Amino acid sequence: MSETTIAAISTAYGEAGIGIVRMSGPDALGVLRKVFVPNGSGLKQTGENGLDGANATVDQLQNSVDSAEDAGTWVPQPRHMYYGRIVDPKDGSVVDECLAVYMPGPQSYTGEDVAEVQCHGSVISYKKILALMLENGAQPAEPGEFTKRAFLNGRMDLAQAEAVIDLIKARSARSFDCAVGQLEGMLSQKIRAVRAELLDLLTELAVNMDYPDEDIEELTYGRLGNRISLINDELIKLKESSAEGRILREGLLAAIVGKPNVGKSSLMNVLLREDRSIVTDVPGTTRDTIEEQISLRGITIRFVDTAGIRSSADKVESIGIERSKDAFNRAELLLLVLDSSEGISAEDLELMEMAKDRPAIVILNKDDLPAADVVIAADGVVRRAADGSLEDEVRRILPGARIVKLSAKTGEGLLQLENSIEEYVTGGRVRREEDVLVTNVRHIALIDKAIEELSWAGRMTGAAEARDFIEVNVRAAFDALGEITGETASGEVIEEVFRRFCLGK
Repeated sequence: MSETTIAAISTAYGEAGIGIVRMSGPDALGVLRKVFVPNGSGLKQTGENGLDGANATVDQLQNSVDSAEDAGTWVPQPRHMYYGRIVDPKDGSVVDECLAVYMPGPQSYTGEDVAEVQCHGSVISYKKILALMLENGAQPAEPGEFTKRAFLNGRMDLAQAEAVIDLIKARSARSFDCAVGQLEGMLSQKIRAVRAELLDLLTELAVNMDYPDEDIEELTYGRLGNRISLINDELIKLKESSAEGRILREGLLAAIVGKPNVGKSSLMNVLLREDRSIVTDVPGTTRDTIEEQISLRGITIRFVDTAGIRSSADKVESIGIERSKDAFNRAELLLLVLDSSEGISAEDLELMEMAKDRPAIVILNKDDLPAADVVIAADGVVRRAADGSLEDEVRRILPGARIVKLSAKTGEGLLQLENSIEEYVTGGRVRREEDVLVTNVRHIALIDKAIEELSWAGRMTGAAEARDFIEVNVRAAFDALGEITGETASGEVIEEVFRRFCLGK
C-alpha cells in the first residue's frame, strides 16, 4: 500500500454533463472531508453549531466548513453517493454542486481507499476541485498511477492492466470485446496454465538432475521431448490468434489501388455509405490519397483511396501517385480494382505483378456492364483471357487472391466484398466466446520468445544433450511468459507499460 494520496481528473477535458475527480490513498477520506460538505442525512447534527444538512442553506453550508473538517462530523457509508458541495476551507466559498462517494480499500479499484467527486462537466470545475484536493493533502497522480496501484496491490496482473488502456482506446465493438475478455483474465488464465505446466516440467528436471540415484521415475529424453512439444503446440496455437487480435486492436489498413478511372473512388464511397471521394469519368480526378475509417462488422478498417498508379507528366498528379505507391507498400490488405468492362490492360498486369505475395482482394468492378475477356500485354498484343474468363486470368496471375465481382454504381456485390474482408481478418475461423485472442504487441513478442526457447529445448532433447542445458531454455520460456502477467517483469517494463496511460486512470 502506498503512503501517499494521489488525485487527478479522470474525465477528458472539455464540456460534458458530468466530470469526475478521483483520489486514492490512505488520506482520501480525510481530504474529501476537508473539501466536501454533504447535504441531507449524511451531515450529522453537531453540538457546536446544530447544523442540519437536510435544511441547510448555502450560507450555512459555507459556514459549516470547520465542523466538516472534523472526522467525527461526517461519517459516510462506504459506496454510498452523497449530494453536497465542494467548498474552499480557507474562505468557505462554494466551488461546485456535486456528488461524492467513498470506497475503502481493499474493495476498490486501486485496492486502497478511494474517493470520487462527480461535478458539473466544466474544465474550470475540474481544475478548481483538483487544486483544492492538492492544497489539502493530496499529490498529483502520474499517468496510469491509479491502475499501477491496482497492479501493485494485487487487484489485477500486468496483462489485465494493459487491457484497461485497450478498453479506453477501443475503436470498434470487437476490439472492445477483446479488451473486456483480457480485463476479465482470459489471457492471464491461459498463460498461467502454460506456466504451471512448465513449472511442473522444471521441477521434474531438477529432481532427476539433483537426485539421480533416488527411487523416482526417470524423465527419459523421449518423455521430456513429448512434454516440451505439447506445451509448445499450445503456445503456437495461441500465437496463431495474434494476427486477428492485432488487427482488432489496432485496425486494418486497406489500400484501394488500380489504374485511373476503374472506379476506386466510387468503391470508397460505397464502402463508406457516403460521397467522400470525388467521382468523374475523367482519369486522374483523384490526385492525392484520401483516408477514412469505418467499423466493418466490429472491425476497424482504414480505407485509403489512392490516385491511379501510372506514369504522368503532371507534377501535381505525380506527387499523388508517389503517395499512392507509399500507401500501396504500407497497406496490410490491397483492394485491387479492375474494370471488367474493359478487360485487363498492361497497367493492370503491372499492378497485379506488384501485388504478388501480398494479401489482396481483386475487385472486378463495373459488373453492371457487359464483361470483356481481353488481356493487353505491355507490347500491345491483345489476347483472350485464360479460359475466356477474367476471373480465371486473375487466378492464374494471383492464385492466392480473393476475387469479388462488384458494381460500385449499384452496390451489387458489396456484401460479398465485406464478407471477404472479414474472412481475411478472421482467417475464415468462427471464434467462440471462450477463445483467447492475443492482441498486444508486447505479449506477442514474449510468446514468440517462449516458443523459440522451447524449440531449442526440443532440439537439444532430440540430440540427447545434458538436461541442465535443456533446463536453461525451459526456464527462459517460463520467465518470458511471466513477463506477460508481470510476475517476472522488471521495474523498467512495468514503468513503460503505465507510461502509455492517460492521467486519472
